[in-house]
Amino acid sequence: VQLQASGGGLVQAGGSLRLSCAASGLAFSNSAMGWFRQAPGKEREFVAAISWNGRIIYYADSVKGRFIISRENAKTTVYLRMNSLKPEDTAVYYCAAPSRLWITPKEEGDFGSWGQGTQVTVSS
Repeated sequence: VQLQASGGGLVQAGGSLRLSCAASGLAFSNSAMGWFRQAPGKEREFVAAISWNGRIIYYADSVKGRFIISRENAKTTVYLRMNSLKPEDTAVYYCAAPSRLWITPKEEGDFGSWGQGTQVTVSS
């Protein structure tokens, strides 16, 4: 399984970014996908997850109403649209795929495949 995240960068507070994660080597259409992030000096935390068919979506409370997760199964790609960014959103963002098909977890331990991460920096 390979997950290639991209789209990070430097943005001012209030701005927007869209992250992409291209997946290969897994049954993407049957797999939920998730985004996590890790800020300096902090543990990695859940951001968002989307079910295999896009009908179930979870967000962390800290990003609810600002971030949107979506997927294109034909392109085996999952996206994270981040709006109204805040300095506290600064982190390395990782996409991940669960260890089992069909389920839509939120716990880090349920994800078995991880991308390399993309840095998002929000300046105040």
